[in-house]
Amino acid sequence: MGSYIVRRLGGAIVVLIGIAVITFLLSYALPSDPARMILGMRASQAEVNQLRIQMGLNLPLYEQFWRYFINLLHGNLGQSYQLDMPVTELIEQRLGLTAQLALAAWLFELIIGIPAGIIMALKDRGFLDHTLNVITLIGVSLAPFFLGLELLYWVAFKANLFPAGGSGGIMYVILPGLTYGITGAAYYARLLKTSMLDVLNSDYIRTARSKGAGMWRVVFGHALRNAMLPVMTYGATDIAALFGGIVVIEDVFGYAGVGSLAVNAISQTDVPVIMGTVIFAAVFVVLFNVVVDLLYGLVDPRISY
Repeated sequence: MGSYIVRRLGGAIVVLIGIAVITFLLSYALPSDPARMILGMRASQAEVNQLRIQMGLNLPLYEQFWRYFINLLHGNLGQSYQLDMPVTELIEQRLGLTAQLALAAWLFELIIGIPAGIIMALKDRGFLDHTLNVITLIGVSLAPFFLGLELLYWVAFKANLFPAGGSGGIMYVILPGLTYGITGAAYYARLLKTSMLDVLNSDYIRTARSKGAGMWRVVFGHALRNAMLPVMTYGATDIAALFGGIVVIEDVFGYAGVGSLAVNAISQTDVPVIMGTVIFAAVFVVLFNVVVDLLYGLVDPRISY
C-alpha cells in the first residue's frame, strides 16, 4: 500500500509538472505584452522596456519558465495584471463560493443520477428503462447554459422562488447547482446502468440469488458496491472540475466563483490569472483521482495494491 501511494503521488507530480509546462508555453504564445497591459497604452516604449526588464520578460524562455516554476513550488501564482493583486489571493477569495456551488451541484447529480441508474438497470428494456433512457439522453444533450437560462426565467423571474443571480447564501446556490445537477445526473445514470448490468450478470450475483438472497440485498449488498467503481472514477474528475470552477454556470448566474474569475481573465488577457486558475483546477483533478484510486480497495476488496 505504501509503495502504491508513493507511485501514484509520483505520477501525480509528473502530470502537474507537464500541465505547468504546457500552460506556460501556451500563455507565452499569446499575442500580448504584459508590460504594456500593466502600464497602459499611454506609457512610453522606454517605460515599457524598463518594466519588461524588471519582470524578467527579456530573459530567455527557459529562464522565465524556471522562475515561474520556482514560484509555483512556493505557492506563488503571480500577480494579476488588471487587478494588481496576487493570483493566490484572488482564488482564495472565491474558493469558498465555488466550493458551495460545487458541493450543491455534485449532490444534485448523485441524488438524481444514482437512483435513476439503479432503476434503469433493474428494469432493463422495460417501459421505465426506455422512459428514463429518453430523459437521460435529453439531459446529456442539453446545454447547461440553456437550462440555466430557462430556470432563471421560469423559477426565478416568473415564480420568484429564488434569486435571479449573484452569490451569497444557500438560496443563491440552489438554481445553479440544480442546473448542473440535472445535466450531470444523466451521465451518472447511464454510466451506473451499464456498470450495474455487467455486475448483475456476473457469476457471484447468480450464486447469491441461487442461495435465496433477496433482490434488495443482492443490489445494495453486493452489486452496487462493485458497480460504483466506474462511477467513482468519473465522479472524481467531475467534483474536481466543479471545484476548479463551473465556468458556464457561474457566468450565466453571475456567480462570483473561480470560474467567473477565469472568464474575466480570458476576456482581459490577464495571463497570470489564466495560468493560476488552470493550475488550480489541475491540482484538484489530479488529487481527487489519486484519492479515488486509493478508495478502490475499500469499495472492492478484490482490488489489490
